[in-house]
Amino acid sequence: MKPVLWIVFVCLVVGSALLFYIDRLNQLTQLRLEIPQHVKELKIVQEENEALQYEIDRFESPIYLMELLKKPEYSHLKFPRKSEVIVIEEAKP
Repeated sequence: MKPVLWIVFVCLVVGSALLFYIDRLNQLTQLRLEIPQHVKELKIVQEENEALQYEIDRFESPIYLMELLKKPEYSHLKFPRKSEVIVIEEAKP
């Protein structure tokens, strides 16, 4: 009877180890299946960032700012004189 109990114990240990291994493989496969979706999301975010950067660059363009200056709602703006410019130095840590 003793060898039979030993064989059952070994079978239980090997079986549980195999189930643990299969579970880990399933988790890994699930992650691999999610990768393409995350890549698509990343590409969408990168494209949005490029579009927003283009908008920022276009808005900050000197040519566009000069065109804004010609519009009536911005006509009150003027370039500051050198004496009106205040320079604040950044504190060094």
